[in-house]
Amino acid sequence: MRLYLLLFLSTFTLLTSCNGHTTNQNKNTNQGIKGDIVKELGKSIMVVYQDSKNIYWFGSWETGVYKYDGKKLINYTTKHGLPNNRIDEIKEDKSGNLYFTSSHPNSTISKFDGNTFTTLEAIPNNDWKLNSTDMWFKHSYGNEKVYRYDGTTLYELQLPKPPNLPNPFEIYSIYRDRKGNIWFGSNPVGVCRYDGKSFEWITEEDVTEFRDEGANGVRSITEDKNGDFWFNTEYRYSVYDSTTLKSNKFYTRHKSIGGLDGKTASNLDEYLSTVRDNNNNLWFVTYLDGVWKYDGTKITHYVVQENSKDITLFSIYKDNNGDLWLGTHQNGTWKFNGKTFVKFVQ
Repeated sequence: MRLYLLLFLSTFTLLTSCNGHTTNQNKNTNQGIKGDIVKELGKSIMVVYQDSKNIYWFGSWETGVYKYDGKKLINYTTKHGLPNNRIDEIKEDKSGNLYFTSSHPNSTISKFDGNTFTTLEAIPNNDWKLNSTDMWFKHSYGNEKVYRYDGTTLYELQLPKPPNLPNPFEIYSIYRDRKGNIWFGSNPVGVCRYDGKSFEWITEEDVTEFRDEGANGVRSITEDKNGDFWFNTEYRYSVYDSTTLKSNKFYTRHKSIGGLDGKTASNLDEYLSTVRDNNNNLWFVTYLDGVWKYDGTKITHYVVQENSKDITLFSIYKDNNGDLWLGTHQNGTWKFNGKTFVKFVQ
């Protein structure tokens, strides 16, 4: 009887480790993880996110993730079940589960159901699909892969190389557009659109690393009020479907704002993060030159300083109320008060 039970358990373990179902693997067995109540955020807050319950989550590159419900600030780290204290992305599924991803040193995706953390295990696959309910995640830096998660299985997918550019690349950003297509921003080979059937690449000089002044890689993708795409460069792109193609390309590139500071030879023709606010203004975050707003006609500069020194910025985020937040490398998070950006203090 004991031998039969051992054989059964061994067989069961083998089957559950190979069937591709990820949500029950590497689950932290401590029920009702509480986290540590803290008085302030860590310095490195790179990611800001507000969930469907209006709770804020702040992702650090050093000290895990922070939860803020308007009263208490709670910190979760590897001590509580996170596989990594670096957070690169925060996303939420339709059931309210949260996902915290890390791209360094190894790629990990942790699902949080409000009580426990579960590390998802990926299945290498070439099952490219485009379902509206799927979630997409970046892989670790240094490869050409992405993740697709259908709620049960996490698929590890290899992105095809762009035509005539055999260079190795990595994915910096993922964006779902208004029509449901998925876009992948890369470094250094440009931008790829997947429409569920085929892959189309944009490899113009402003979205690759091959022009003389170099580039940051496509770290941000957004659409403006007219439906044009911005890939954190000085150009904007009009994109067409197969019924309205005007040339052998599926897009038209337009010279747009140029340098943010208006100078002909500007080093501010690229930026790190972009968001469109509720008034259809575009906001651009630079590394050390503050934030810039473009209303379609003019550009306004917002200096972001602490102790009279410019701070290093990383991301901009629009919350459920339309308020704007900044993620920074070593200066916490900042919020726009209608006139300027001020540091968030609990």
